[in-house]
Amino acid sequence: MLTFKKALVLSLAVLTLFFMFKTHHSSNQPASFRNANDMPKPSLLSKPKPAQQQPAKQESTQTPAPDKTNKAFNTPDVAKKPKTQISMDDLRKKPLKQQLEYQFPYDVDSRFPAYIWQTWKYTPAQGQFAEEFREAEASWTIHHPSFVHEVITDDVAVHLIRHLYASVPEVLEAYHALPLPVLKADFFRYLILLARGGIYSDIDTAALKSAADWIPSDVPSNSYGMVIGIEADPDRPDWADWYSRRIQFCQWTIQSKPGHPVLVDVVANITQTTLQRKAAGKLTKDTKGIIEFTGPALWTDSILAFFNNPDYFDMSTSKGNITWEHFTGMKSPKKVGDVIILPITSFSPGIKTMNAGEDDDPMAFVKHNFEGTWKPEKERHIGQIFN
Repeated sequence: MLTFKKALVLSLAVLTLFFMFKTHHSSNQPASFRNANDMPKPSLLSKPKPAQQQPAKQESTQTPAPDKTNKAFNTPDVAKKPKTQISMDDLRKKPLKQQLEYQFPYDVDSRFPAYIWQTWKYTPAQGQFAEEFREAEASWTIHHPSFVHEVITDDVAVHLIRHLYASVPEVLEAYHALPLPVLKADFFRYLILLARGGIYSDIDTAALKSAADWIPSDVPSNSYGMVIGIEADPDRPDWADWYSRRIQFCQWTIQSKPGHPVLVDVVANITQTTLQRKAAGKLTKDTKGIIEFTGPALWTDSILAFFNNPDYFDMSTSKGNITWEHFTGMKSPKKVGDVIILPITSFSPGIKTMNAGEDDDPMAFVKHNFEGTWKPEKERHIGQIFN
């Protein structure tokens, strides 16, 4: 016969067994999730709580006083365009510039890709690589240890361009049609930067400082997408005997984010001009027109055209076009829209002319040795002759 005490113990035992069974049964049932968003996420994939928005850091300027009054000179309007899906057939019907813009969209907010691109007949791993280039080539890796540094040979360049521009056959046709290696080398720098971004620099250049030091630290990286330098600022009456433009931007060293509008313009221009000359039978191996065809003259014209393009800049308050006069005598960087322009000392130190500083100048970033290996011997080292 059960006593009250025994009945109480038995009841507690039964309840314990009941809850143990229920718990075990529940743990074997799948959790009730209606979609993937309901599922628990690892901490690394969980979105952090939004931090209190801080006021935007005011960008300091190093431009002269006249630039501050010119709204068009200082206000960038290179917005990221939303990419809508277009069929290949419809894309091929669009103008070449629009095809390039679609294939390589530009985003000024993106980071600069950590690439260094150079071209030469051989790679440093090959015995034929010239000894006079080894120290200069190595300097880029020394100053940029975390970058991917590639020396692209002519044979590799062909396959790389074919891969990157397979959807734009006019570009491939133009590249193959160019009759001189120097023309292909010029075209390649624009093509690789348009598609992949990073830094392009000629094989006869040496890095004196890291690209991280090229721009003042208080300039936000998402406010610019291209860095260029002055090649020539020949303030003398006979400047046209030596250079193609009164102010000439160098293209032996360029840093850019992929898809920049200046690169779109240059690639489209070279492609269309090449195909027109091919059709007319006017593609020649004469080196005299290279500067205008693919070199710094074309590059300079494209940059100035961009600075004065109402599609990208508000020209309503402008007092006139941006011209070479805005860049002559520069001693510190200028920012025009999303382009940083460095003074002549930055990429041409030690040339002993045009007020360029020496290699140890704080603004000296890249040393160009002016080998000019593609030129006839009498035309080489012009930078040292001009004084």
